[in-house]
Amino acid sequence: MRKIKKRLSILLCILLCVVFTAGCSSEEYKNDTSTKVPFSWRNATVYFALTDRFLDGDSSNNHSYGRELDANGKEYANYKQQPATFHGGDIKGLTQKIKDGYFTDLGVNAIWITSPFEQIHGWIGGVGFRHYPYHGYYALDYTSLDANVGTKEQFKEFVETAHKNGIRVVLDVVLNHAGYATLKDMDEYGFGKLNDGWKDYYYGDPKSAKGENDETFIDKSSKEAWAKWWGPQWVRSSKGYAGYTGEESGPDQEICLSGLPDFKTETENDPGIPALWKTKWTKEGRYDQEVNKLKNYFSTSGKKPTVSNYLVKEVSDWVREYGIDGFRCDTAKHVNLETWKALKEASTEALRDWKKANPDKKVDDSEFWMTGEVWDHGVQKDAYFDNGFDSLINFQFQKALVDIKDIDGIYSDYADKINSDTSFDMLSYISSHDTTLYNREDLINGGTGLLLVPGAAQIFYGDETARPLAFEDCAYEDQKLRGDMNWNSINKTVLSHWQKLGRFRRAHLAVGAGEHAKISDSPYTFSRIYKQGNIEDKVVCVIGANSKEKTEINVSTVFKDGTKVRDAYTGKTAKVKNGKVKFTSDKNGVILVEEEK
Repeated sequence: MRKIKKRLSILLCILLCVVFTAGCSSEEYKNDTSTKVPFSWRNATVYFALTDRFLDGDSSNNHSYGRELDANGKEYANYKQQPATFHGGDIKGLTQKIKDGYFTDLGVNAIWITSPFEQIHGWIGGVGFRHYPYHGYYALDYTSLDANVGTKEQFKEFVETAHKNGIRVVLDVVLNHAGYATLKDMDEYGFGKLNDGWKDYYYGDPKSAKGENDETFIDKSSKEAWAKWWGPQWVRSSKGYAGYTGEESGPDQEICLSGLPDFKTETENDPGIPALWKTKWTKEGRYDQEVNKLKNYFSTSGKKPTVSNYLVKEVSDWVREYGIDGFRCDTAKHVNLETWKALKEASTEALRDWKKANPDKKVDDSEFWMTGEVWDHGVQKDAYFDNGFDSLINFQFQKALVDIKDIDGIYSDYADKINSDTSFDMLSYISSHDTTLYNREDLINGGTGLLLVPGAAQIFYGDETARPLAFEDCAYEDQKLRGDMNWNSINKTVLSHWQKLGRFRRAHLAVGAGEHAKISDSPYTFSRIYKQGNIEDKVVCVIGANSKEKTEINVSTVFKDGTKVRDAYTGKTAKVKNGKVKFTSDKNGVILVEEEK
């Protein structure tokens, strides 16, 4: 009798399991992002994290090089509340979030971080605030990791952790310009000449920090003193430093953007090692080591020692050492195309070598990828794609995504141009650190539009959590876009929506790289089908469905009768009958039809 009862109990458990599995609720369903799926940069979801503003994982590095410490080495009390100081975000914080599954849950398969190279140590005056290089665009030394970002060991762990989780790493790279000459750097490295009283100003009230006030403490008259900086053979400068020439207007590849020292990447002569690097490397006890590396590189590669080739060598070394998967190239139109092509070739070779030496640490065998910022560029192919670029940032999508109901014209145009040419791609975004943030009240539709876009998509940190504008009283508009990640005030409704779409996009190569076809206007329904070699993927997407009734969807051009399909948004399933299926969307009106396998 006991045996019979035991058997009945087992059968009942089995029956219950079958019932609950068959009736799995939408809350229990989740795309399995651990599953290996084909990857293409044409379908990539690239998360752009402004490292310093993302997450402080190691507070011990927050004041590297004396940043935001007073003259006595004491921390300024409110330094994280200032618009352009370092706020503490670092590579350890990013690693932590990868381990937590944050990016996996979002469907992200590439992370673009701000330039990690060592930045100028000091600040320049803003308009009543101290402006540091927290964004990574004021380089000092490409051979070193900035200490605010972390240590080399932490950086290596970041890359390896990303790769283990199927996430590629993209670095922001700036070859157009170096960082400004700050009062602190002038003092630390002995270049230029400082006027008396500079320390009182530098460590004084931040409200007095202004560009014109900086100038009063800089003597620009001595060629000998300013030769100890980069040297006029390396950069042009519009600041009037003795021995340098340069203007803030003129040809794109010769101007000093915002008064920054412009690298002479077009020159063919050997500029020698810049005096600034000589001083710095000597102080750090590695001058001979770095010189020998450079000599070996030029002798073995056969390349001429030019400004361009020095920079290409130093930057591509990061690929060779860490296995970096791609670069986002800043201010691309202000650098000659030959330099970009050389960087791509050197980095491609470096990544191949790294993958050969580290077969167990690579994500896959994808080639090195390069995208570029060409201001206001839209979806058109030009000379950049013949000179190293696989993709360019699409400035037009943010402007075009005004009404989700009118998006088919955009999708059709992008798919026709991008997915008919394997040597052409665009990286679309809806928010940026340089332009604007997408309407914070419409991030459901914004996320839908972005994550279903043909070609690659870029998420700007905090769009998925409805991160608000910051520093709204700041005179610099771009500072308002770069607030700290809102970990304590996440909009969970927005995040959940972005996660569902992101995971769907990651699971389906067809979303970004497939052929697009409109099925219906109301509700707007389209298919994406990808066929290449032995890889085939297909989906049907609905935007604007009525959540109060079932939506009948014509899937006859995509799925055969009898095919069991699933709405990846809610997890509900159906079987195709007479070329159609019916699903009820949730309140966001999105239905994502995939074949259940």
